[in-house]
Amino acid sequence: MTLPKYEKQNDFTILIDKLDYAFQPIVNTRTGKIYAVEALIRGYQNLGFKTIPDLFDNLFDKQILYKIDLMLRKKAFEKFGHIKITNLKLFYNLDNRLLFMPDFKEGNTSNILRELNIKEDSICFEITENGTMQNKMMINKILNNYKNEGFHIAIDDFGTGISGLELLYLSEAHYIKLDRFFIRNINKDSRKKLFCSSIVDMAHVMGIKVIAEGIEEIGEYYTCKDINIDFIQGFLVARPTLEISKIKSTYENIPNLFKNDKRKLTNNLIEDDYIKYIEPLNINASLYDLFLYFKEYPTNTFVPIINEENELIGVIYEVDIKKLSYSQYGISLAQNKSFSSNLSSYIKSTLSIEISWGIDKTLEMFNLRGNESKGIFVTKENKYHGFINVNNLLSLSYKRNIEIAQNQNPLTKLPGNNKIDSFIQDSFKSNEITHIIYFDFNDFKPFNDYYGFRQGDRAILIFSELLQKELNKSSLIAHIGGDDFFVGFKGKKYEKVHKKIEEIQKQFKENVSSLYDDEDIYNGYIKTKDRFGVVREFNLLSVSSAIIEITPKSNPNNLDSILGKIKKASKQLETPLGCAITM
Repeated sequence: MTLPKYEKQNDFTILIDKLDYAFQPIVNTRTGKIYAVEALIRGYQNLGFKTIPDLFDNLFDKQILYKIDLMLRKKAFEKFGHIKITNLKLFYNLDNRLLFMPDFKEGNTSNILRELNIKEDSICFEITENGTMQNKMMINKILNNYKNEGFHIAIDDFGTGISGLELLYLSEAHYIKLDRFFIRNINKDSRKKLFCSSIVDMAHVMGIKVIAEGIEEIGEYYTCKDINIDFIQGFLVARPTLEISKIKSTYENIPNLFKNDKRKLTNNLIEDDYIKYIEPLNINASLYDLFLYFKEYPTNTFVPIINEENELIGVIYEVDIKKLSYSQYGISLAQNKSFSSNLSSYIKSTLSIEISWGIDKTLEMFNLRGNESKGIFVTKENKYHGFINVNNLLSLSYKRNIEIAQNQNPLTKLPGNNKIDSFIQDSFKSNEITHIIYFDFNDFKPFNDYYGFRQGDRAILIFSELLQKELNKSSLIAHIGGDDFFVGFKGKKYEKVHKKIEEIQKQFKENVSSLYDDEDIYNGYIKTKDRFGVVREFNLLSVSSAIIEITPKSNPNNLDSILGKIKKASKQLETPLGCAITM
């Protein structure tokens, strides 16, 4: 399909009238409060096109892409302006190619917004890494102009193209939108979870918020929450709607899901005593206000900058304005409105975390940033909450290390029963299949008595190191105590779990043989007293394993009885014994 030739303004108006915009909510992952809406074109079928890209390809070929896009922007902005929700943002898809149209001109968008009485910081342009990157310097220049005018930038469909990281670096975006491909079944795909978790961590270190697109299932939501994605969008929240009256300020199903998720222990939360509230400045303050701030708070070496919605924008360091403020005419220049009262050029990105992320994630994020930061800012439900300085971070780290040490085995340094209990509780509330494995050494007491406790400890360490070597970090490896170990897998098939555990059993039997004398290895047994004082033969050390499969339909009340039976039965076998917990 090809559009007819349009030559007059009225012709363009007829085309635009056949198109409309539906809005889909983007909400806070924890509170369900609406943060933004994305404008999605509807009615392109009326023009004979199967997809939106087909329409825009045609406009590009006819060299009218920018002209039509400006008219579409006005239509979207005007409809957005009628939504009666304060502090709402609009995400608008920007075709990268319009930057190369011969009639492209800066300032047109701001003119439209002034006409409609909408602020620039209410608009976020979405650019995609699938678009052209042929003129990187030009794209960088234009995107910087958009940001300098007060617009926000989001990278859409992140991870689907080959230039995403380069685009992220060039654009210095405010948001990343993870593509639906990575979100679909993320709760059942450990590789997707690992990929997205890494992207989220990288984004947060760079001061970028992350949005998950296309969330449809509750399991997907819980995984996105677990890896600290900031905002979500998808059918689980709401479908796109042409009727703005249907857009809500809060989508109650989301906070209800968050509140009902009791899978995680809450003893990892940051106490308010560690958080200091540093008085912020509003982005609309003047340079003169900034000078007065540092005079009023002489011990502060920086000031957090927030917007009208109390969201953290960044930070301004006193050292960056000191030369101007201490100059002979600095104060006079700052008071002069014809000079520059905009703080934007002095604002630097900063490291921040949501208070609900807990101590471990806070320390991890700070360590990733290295020595660049004097601390870490804290937000609560995306609003500025305070600041944790380096000294308090050290105190948190010390406190957390003590807590971890109290819950780990002193010999193997592996986590203990608290982690195991948490993993099992989580498994019964998960939508994915989980496998838990109990290991128990065979004939360990006779070996320990015969060769001594030191060799017994070495046998335990050999098995601990074997587990850590053979199993990836997504598995839980724990030490129950003595010669009992625990391993937990999520999202793996039983056949693969069984094969891996059988390999570990065989390898342990080979590795531990190094602890025996040659004669005992030759005989294949040791002779020592049993618990009744009778001398008899005992086999060389081995380990038995019991695999229990937990599904979304498993009844937790059946765990103890099944566990007792299968552990006892597994002692009679050289290979893993498995079973599933029923309803």
